Amino acid sequence: MYRIVQKDKLNDIVERMVIHAPYVARKCEPGQFVMVRVEDNGERIPLTIADFNREQETVTVIYQVVGFTTKLLSQKEEGQYLLDFAGPLGRPVEPKACRRVIGIAGGVGAAPLYPQLRQYASIGTRVDVILGGRSSDFVILEDLFGEICENIHVVTNDGTAGIQGFVTDVLSKLLDDGNIYDEAIAIGPLAMMKAVVGLTKPRGIPTGVSLNPIMIDGTGMCGGCRVTVGGATKFACVDGPDFDGWEVDFYECIRRQGMYKEMEAHVCQIGLGG
Repeated sequence: MYRIVQKDKLNDIVERMVIHAPYVARKCEPGQFVMVRVEDNGERIPLTIADFNREQETVTVIYQVVGFTTKLLSQKEEGQYLLDFAGPLGRPVEPKACRRVIGIAGGVGAAPLYPQLRQYASIGTRVDVILGGRSSDFVILEDLFGEICENIHVVTNDGTAGIQGFVTDVLSKLLDDGNIYDEAIAIGPLAMMKAVVGLTKPRGIPTGVSLNPIMIDGTGMCGGCRVTVGGATKFACVDGPDFDGWEVDFYECIRRQGMYKEMEAHVCQIGLGG
C-alpha cells in the first residue's frame, strides 16, 4: 500500500498527488513512469513521474481526470492509500550535450517535461519552454518552470493566458526570429507533437517526444503499447516512452489511440453510476 502524502487540484480536471513510494523514489529518473492500481480488481494505468524526492521517499504524479480509473483516483484523499504503485518503468532520458534546449508542453504534458528540463538546467544548459493549453486553467506548473527556464512562453487556444493560438505558432515565431536550439522536447497530445516535429525536422533540430499508447502491464509482455519508430516495431513501456520524434509514425499512433474511445466512455459512465 502506498500512502498519499499530498493532493492538490491544479484546475477543475487536473490533480497532483505526492505518493510515499521509497523504492520508486530511490531509483526513478526523468522520462520514466509508474503503473498505478487504485484498488483491488481495478485496472492498471500508466502515469508519468512528474517529480521525485529521494530524501522524503516521495514520487509526484499529475493526471487529468478523464476516465474511470482517474476518476476513482480523484476520489482518494491525503492520508489514504493506493493499492499498487509499480516502477520505475520505461527508459530514463539522458541529457545530451547541448547549449540551448526548448521544451514544448501541451496541457498535462508539462508534468513529464518538467523533470527533463530541470535535468538540463542542472548541468548548465540554457532552457526555454512553451506552455500551452486550451485555456488558462490548463497551463500548469508555470511557477516551477520559472525557477529553471530563461524564457517562458505561454499560449492558450482561447487567449485567456499568454497569447492566443497554438504552441506551434510560438515555436515557429521563435525559430523565424533567429533563436537557435540544439534540441527540442515536445510532450502533449499526439497531434501537437506531430505538428512540432513538422517544424523542427525541416530545420534539423533533434526532437524528443513522449508517447502514451494503451498500456496494460508496463513490461512489454502484452504488446498493447506497440508503436512504429524508424520503420521498426517498438514497445513504449520498455523501449520508451520517449523516442526520436523524427522517426515516429504519428498517423499509426493516432489511429490506435482512438480505437477504444467509445468503450472507455461507456465503462466510465456505468462504473461511476452515470
